[in-house]
Parts: sequence; structure tokens; C-alpha cells
Amino acid sequence: MDRKEATAPIAELVDALGDWHRRDGPLYGSLADALASAIRTGTLVRGDRLPPERRLAAALALSRSTVIAAYERLRRSGLVVSKRGSGTVVAAFAAARTTPPTGSAAGSLRQRFADQPGDIISLRQAADEGLPELTAAVLDLASSTLPELLTDAGYHPRGLPELRQAIADHYTAQGLPTGPEHVVVTSGATQAIALIAQHHLRRGSVVAVESPGWPGSVDLFRAIGTRLVGVPLDDEGIRTDALGTAITQRHPDLLYVMPTFHNPTGLLMSQRRRRQLAEISARHDLPVVEDSAYLDDHPPIAASATPDAQILTVGGLAKTVWAGLRIGWVRARPETVDQLVRLKALADLGSPVLDQAVAARLLPHAAELAARRAAARRDRLAHLTPLLATHLPSWRWQAPDGGSALWIQLPTDDAQPFAAAALRHGVELVSGTSTDNTGRHDAFIRLPFTFPDEVLEEIVERLTAAWRDVRRED
Repeated sequence: MDRKEATAPIAELVDALGDWHRRDGPLYGSLADALASAIRTGTLVRGDRLPPERRLAAALALSRSTVIAAYERLRRSGLVVSKRGSGTVVAAFAAARTTPPTGSAAGSLRQRFADQPGDIISLRQAADEGLPELTAAVLDLASSTLPELLTDAGYHPRGLPELRQAIADHYTAQGLPTGPEHVVVTSGATQAIALIAQHHLRRGSVVAVESPGWPGSVDLFRAIGTRLVGVPLDDEGIRTDALGTAITQRHPDLLYVMPTFHNPTGLLMSQRRRRQLAEISARHDLPVVEDSAYLDDHPPIAASATPDAQILTVGGLAKTVWAGLRIGWVRARPETVDQLVRLKALADLGSPVLDQAVAARLLPHAAELAARRAAARRDRLAHLTPLLATHLPSWRWQAPDGGSALWIQLPTDDAQPFAAAALRHGVELVSGTSTDNTGRHDAFIRLPFTFPDEVLEEIVERLTAAWRDVRRED
């Protein structure tokens, strides 16, 4: 017996189709080919009901006639059939569904990140070019201690001792007394969060997250079968009243927050709210993961915590030095660190030693490097915002407290059709559907300003053309 027919979630389907329009031939043919590929690879399986022509046309910012023609081609090929009262249904068999059952649009962004389309300006990552100090640190390493490092076996699951000491010194200077026993080094902050999730969570666990939030964390938590509870924000950060309701009603096993220059809003959590979260952690025995991507001078939540609180502080060098220097870490209780080290050893036996040695040279200068990086971002933001105000005056945003991106509200109910049109014009966007599955932020997009001025100008030019296309379809 066939499984019950269900309409494929339209946002996920649009994301799964990717940059389908870049295929050769007429648009309807390219769309039909992309849908056929989704069927043959198992993204769509027998019994899935395709969205109505009008809805898919709106989501893709196309004319309805284009979608009608694409569906007709699929019918002629035998891949779909039309049933009275059921619409257009996939008829072909596929070996297995290949898209993960995450319910998140972020997964397709990860796929296109892996595919690396060369002719598209991708806004999925807010990443800067490497700082010149990185070159100097590499050369210093090569000319000084590299021979000594090479005499070692190179396996350090906890992390290179000098780097762990540098991380401990960094937090101690921020008012959080830390020793090397509180630190485990990871291959980037993403691995740090993954190890924490592996240790603290199981399938069916509940994770409280900010709404909106970082799509990458959503992917990580959903990949192990957790259930997410979105908690809204206010001007100080995650709302503690809403968090209290979530704790009472859903009993989360973990809370994940980005207190400093939150992704995607750029919000800086107040010190009062940080203290409140530390108190909530202690009162409810709730582990809190604070993802602090920016190495600035704002004390972490853990600095306000009592010994009863469980605060795991995640950091890294991607936002300050270079995303290609894949060094991150977790600062936590020593007993928690011991457990994370076991998982780290199973994963890769330790992060690359040469990268860690370079990071150990740079971390003592984190405050200076972060200040310079922030100044450069402010200059680029100052270049971007007049362009947007001139060419896209109906768009609205609040100046971020810091960080790398604008969180822009479009004058529409759903940014997904615009994201589809932008992709046809060579710009890949992160829309609000990737940051919040409640629908509260569907009208938003995230626009990083980490690019050189000439690239920002090209981005605005392409987005303006895409916006004209969407308005014309309306």
C-alpha cells in the first residue's frame, strides 16, 4: 500500500531545487528537469503531492504558465500523474528519501556550500578575508618552534597545551577564572557545538533556541533527532519570560544562545540578561551553551554564574582572524571537558597541531585584532546602507549592535519568492524560513556586509534587479 499522499513542504522543495534556473533551455524545461532530478534522487518519492501551480509559481517568482508547462512535461514523462481531488502526485519509485528529515531549510544551504557554485555570490556565510597577522604568525612558527613541534607525535585530543593556556588566560582576563583543565580545543566552533550535542542530547531531547536563530545550529540539533523550542527575543536578548514558559511546559534538556552579536539580528545581549540566564541555569539545572563567535571584551555568561550553573562557553577564531583557521574550543567544568575530550578523540584524535600553534600566537592579541575587524565591518556597513536606501527604499532594518550582517524585513509576507528570484540573478540568500520554523520571520533576509565595497555594490545591483522581477510578478 502506498503511504498517505502529502504535499511536499514548499519552502523545503524550493530550497532543494537550488539554482535550477541555471540549466540550459527555457525556464519551464529547466524547472521540469530539476523536479525530475529530485524524484530520481529520492528528494521527492512516490505519493508526494507537488504544490499547486499557483503556489509554486509564487514561491519561485515565476508565471503560473511556466509551472503548468513544467508539470505537463513531467506528466508526459510518467514521473507524475494528476488525480482528481489530489492534484499532481509523484508516480515514480525512488530507492529512498535522501533529504534528512530535519524540517529545516538550512540543509539545502549546506548542500550548496558543499557544491561551491562558482558564478554565484553566496551570502550564506558572513566571513571576512584573513588578517595579515595570520601570515606573520605562520612565518614565525616556521622559523622558530616548528622543528620542536615535529618531534611530537601530534595527537592532542584536549588541544595543544600552549593554546589551552592562551584560551584560559583570555577568559581569566574577562573576569572568568579559567585554567587549561576547563578547555578542550576543537576543529572550529561548529565541531564544539556538535560534541556538546552528542554528549548532552539524544533523539527526542528538547533544545530551547533563540527565534530567530542561526540555521547551522538548527541543523546540528535536528540531525540527532531533537525537538526544538523557539524562544523570541527582545532588545536585551532572549526573553526570560518566554524561556520560563518553555521550561515549565517543554522541559528542555539544553539552551543554546548567541549572546554577543547574535546571528542573524546582530543583537548584543545585556549584562542583566546574561546574569538572568546564569541564574536560570542554576535554578533549573539547565545546561546553557553560549556561542561567542566574536572575541570582544564583553564578559561571557559564565562569568556571572555560580558553581551550580552549567554554562558551556564556545569560542573560535573564525570571526576575528579567518574562517579557514579551523580552531574553536569549549570552556566548561573540568568533568564536562573530560567527557567532551573522549568524544573528540573518537572523532579525530585532535585538531591540527600547526593550526593550533598559529592560534596560540594570535589569541593573546585577540582584543586588538577584534577591534580592527569591527572597525572594518563598520566601514563596510556604512558603504552598504546608503546603497540599500537608494535602490531598495522599501526595505527596513535596524542598525545591528555589531557582527557581520543586516537583518532586513521585506515589505512582503514571505521572502522565499524573492530568495528564488535572487538566486536566478546570481545571489544566494539566507531567508527567514531558515532561521525560524514558526513563520514569524518569513519576511526577513540576512545580508552580510563582509565583502569589499565593489562586491557590495554588485550585490545590491543584482538584488535590485531580482526585486523588480518579484514586484513585476505581483
